Amino acid sequence: MKFIGYRTIKTAIAATLAMIIAEMLGLKYTVAAGVIAILSTQSTRRQSVEIAVQRICSSLVALTIATIIFYLFGFSPISFGLYLLIFIPTAARLKVSEGIVVSSVLVTHLLVENTIEVTWLINEILLMLVGAGVALILNLYMPSVEGKIKEDQKYIDDTIRKILLNMSDALKNNFVSIKEEELFQGLEKRLEEARKRAYRNLNNYFFVETNYYVEYMEMRVQQFHVLKRMRAHFQRFFMTYEHSIMVSEFTQEVGESLHEENTAKELLDNLQLLRESFKTMELPKDREEFENRAMLFQFLNDLEDFLIIKYDFKKRYIKK
Repeated sequence: MKFIGYRTIKTAIAATLAMIIAEMLGLKYTVAAGVIAILSTQSTRRQSVEIAVQRICSSLVALTIATIIFYLFGFSPISFGLYLLIFIPTAARLKVSEGIVVSSVLVTHLLVENTIEVTWLINEILLMLVGAGVALILNLYMPSVEGKIKEDQKYIDDTIRKILLNMSDALKNNFVSIKEEELFQGLEKRLEEARKRAYRNLNNYFFVETNYYVEYMEMRVQQFHVLKRMRAHFQRFFMTYEHSIMVSEFTQEVGESLHEENTAKELLDNLQLLRESFKTMELPKDREEFENRAMLFQFLNDLEDFLIIKYDFKKRYIKK
């Protein structure tokens, strides 16, 4: 059973129930209700509702067009082709394209039976309502992913902290950790997974404001791109000076202070104090020191961008 996913189980139950209910109602082509239920079982509540509404509206449009076409031109493959020529662009224009296939399957029942009687039209509408309705009801329950998102947050924050502390050591000792590539790859992969989970969690709610996790992950993704810029500077650092030690200590302070609730305001203030102290220090003695210090200042600018991203994020939520 561990190889069978939750959505697979739910899909099987939805299809079975849809077919049973369709049979109890005395409908024809009850298998179609099961197929519609399979296609309507989605991974989020919001997506399920959107798909169900699209397919129900699409089926009404399809049956209306098919009734007119079959009445005027009879029941033939040519009539069905003409129906498709009209229905497909109409569905696209009405933004109900998700229902094109299943609605057309329902229309084929009329074609096979050579009828457009009201009882058959009601039969097809009920097949759609039963299939989409059963799937929608089962989709109202979605397992929470917030626990997993919390785990993602902890992993991401811990990894970013390690990267910053490694950068601090590299500035002091002039070498890059051998685990650097592993940390960056692991962080990038987890950020992508966490981002998808956050959006899935958002789409499981209709009226509650739950976009915090989405914005949090987007904030960390932005910071990750800044970290990659900071990492690139280490290809040009080749000497350690007093400035390097000071930036190293500040980078360590940023890493040790990194957590979800930190607004980064105090760190940004400390960064400005660090810049002011640089102005009082001696100028570079030679070209090598000048170039190294220039790279160091670029690194510091990127670190400032890293902090501003977090500061702006927290500022938005403090206002809320």
